[in-house]
Amino acid sequence: MTAGSLRSRLRVLILGVIALVLLPLGVVSIKRTVQEVGELSDGRLAQSARTLQTMIGNVGLGTIRRKAGEGGVVVPIEAKSTQDQSRHEQTYESEVGFQVFDMQGRLLMVTGNIADLPPPTLDHVGYEDAQLGRYRWRLFTLPATPEGVTIRAAERYDSRRDIARALWMEYVLPPLIGLPVLALLVGWAVQRGLRPLDELAALLASRNPGSKETLGVADAPRELEPVLAALNDQFARLEEALERERRFSADVAHELRTPLASTMINLENAEATRDTREAGVALAGARESLAALERRVEQLLSLARLDAGFGDAERAVVDLPSVAKTVIEELSPLIADSDVELAVELPDRPVHVHGHEVALAALMRNLLENALRHVPGGGRVQFAVGTDQGKAVIDVIDNGEGIPPERRAAVFARFHREAGSRGDGYGLGLSIVQRAAQLHDASIELLDSPFGRGLRVSVRMPLAT
Repeated sequence: MTAGSLRSRLRVLILGVIALVLLPLGVVSIKRTVQEVGELSDGRLAQSARTLQTMIGNVGLGTIRRKAGEGGVVVPIEAKSTQDQSRHEQTYESEVGFQVFDMQGRLLMVTGNIADLPPPTLDHVGYEDAQLGRYRWRLFTLPATPEGVTIRAAERYDSRRDIARALWMEYVLPPLIGLPVLALLVGWAVQRGLRPLDELAALLASRNPGSKETLGVADAPRELEPVLAALNDQFARLEEALERERRFSADVAHELRTPLASTMINLENAEATRDTREAGVALAGARESLAALERRVEQLLSLARLDAGFGDAERAVVDLPSVAKTVIEELSPLIADSDVELAVELPDRPVHVHGHEVALAALMRNLLENALRHVPGGGRVQFAVGTDQGKAVIDVIDNGEGIPPERRAAVFARFHREAGSRGDGYGLGLSIVQRAAQLHDASIELLDSPFGRGLRVSVRMPLAT
């Protein structure tokens, strides 16, 4: 495990939180308990003094004086703990004691362990601490009785200190001893809890480049599901981008080879001949090949722009009739050379859609080019823009050979060309149309032409609100 890893950070944080919560609670609890024990011991000390006062009152001061004599009655106390063999219990008589004085301060009764403790002053009653030899005592003195008897009870601090020490041992020592064990258990729990991350790392390490399989971790926790979803989404986008790059590279390699080869052949023929007429024909062929190459490059770039996520840019309100006029003007040389009758139907009012003008222009241009290419000389092509049932509609109708219904789905594939098609098409036009339609949430239908033969291409897309 490396330093600073997620496991070590979690272990340190969990143990730190536990220590931060439990240790202060233990300290506060110990202090509170010691305080309660001190108060209980003080109460017991006062109760012992009052009990002794009651007993002396019942016996009588005179009787005590007669028994006390000049030196007073000294109650013997063992200096060490003794063992009661019958009960098997220890007694700690040396830790408690009492003193009884008369009004003259003469000692009447005393335990042997505090016999050397000086008598209290007349105005000193209540609790106090005193040092006698190597022991510290807690004292409680009652006010003098009407007969002048003063009683003092005493307790060594040893018992209270033993209780406090026992509390510290009980509350602090177990956590300190248990922290290493807890660290091991927390480490095991963290490792088990982070096992899905290990599985995810293993899946990522073993994933083959270009793989389209989605990542999935068995029994993945809810917190990991967004990560898996985001990773799968990113992999899908990356794979899509790589696929676009591969597709575009293949398109370029495939489609540019023929016009480049034709151009080189014509240029070599022009260099090899000494006949100016043949050289002119070869140069004209090279010029035509270069024109075809230019058109093919434009189509490839248009397709690449659409594939690269043109729809990610911000959309604008586009007027379809205005775009259609621009496309017709752009294609006017092709229309003039095609020997095809073109009928254009554009509405007088705007037809607005949300979209990209460049993509919509590419859609219209390729639909018109395909229609002109597949209609024989003297044929008809109708190009119309309008609205229908809340949709913008672009219709391109021709009376060419048409496409059988069973083959219409295949014409949107790249480089697909129908048998018998005229012109220098490359099978990319309808791919561009389909991609542009997808960017605008539009539908494309290939229908029978109302002219009796041919094809009708109908594109419908939402109007701008």
